[in-house]
Amino acid sequence: MSDKKETNDAKGIVFNIQHYSIHDGPGIRTSVFLKGCFLRCIWCQNPESQSLKPDLFYFEERCTGCGRCAATCPANAIEIIETKSYTDRGKCNGAGECIQVCPNDARNLMGKEMTAQEVFQKVKGDELFYKRSNGGVTLTGGEPLFQPDFSKNILLLCRQAGIHTAIETCGFADWEQFKDVLQYTDLVLFDLKHMNSEKHCEYTGIPNELILENVRKIHHELGIPIRARIPVIPGYNDSVQDIHEFAKFVVNELDNLLIMRFSNRSCACLITHQLSVC
Repeated sequence: MSDKKETNDAKGIVFNIQHYSIHDGPGIRTSVFLKGCFLRCIWCQNPESQSLKPDLFYFEERCTGCGRCAATCPANAIEIIETKSYTDRGKCNGAGECIQVCPNDARNLMGKEMTAQEVFQKVKGDELFYKRSNGGVTLTGGEPLFQPDFSKNILLLCRQAGIHTAIETCGFADWEQFKDVLQYTDLVLFDLKHMNSEKHCEYTGIPNELILENVRKIHHELGIPIRARIPVIPGYNDSVQDIHEFAKFVVNELDNLLIMRFSNRSCACLITHQLSVC
């Protein structure tokens, strides 16, 4: 009974729950975006996910300088200057009172504390779509392994309900914590940023040795299905040699699908390859 209560009461920070997602695993899925990440990728698609604490988003063009936010802020972090509100980020504690009183939706807080049970109730509402499309729930972010206990408990609740589970991960995590989360994971969407460790460190802030070691262990020791996902970023990891090194690693080490996301300033497309020879 106590274990079940701990699972339900486990808390974490979520910044978005995206319904009807079709690019984060098989079938129709619900993607749960968690806050916090170990990496600082130059090209990060969700920079609001990097910090674990909630982040204040401010839309200056919507602000009329009414002053309600400044009057409400418990940290006295807001002042009105020339008809616009300005927030001292060093003082802001993310309480969110300013958001509640803003009449123009000029403020938004990215990140909300939720229990595993609350997240599960949100995703369970899409269960009919999962059953008809062989879909399920995907934890992404940010990085799910940044909140390992929270991630584990969400996945456990989904597994108990017969819902297919997946995580999208950069793979930078302690192996024992990783295994603890993976015991309730049906599919791993593994992001590979760069095969050269020095460049990986330059572009993301950390080297890739632990990442590559973990993905090998997942495949060879645990046998959990893996889909390697690569954000191909012009000027960073899109050379012929880069692509060759990605493909060689996936074929020789994972013997699996390679999913490549090609991105530039105006478009992004998804290409899936079944690799067999390199």
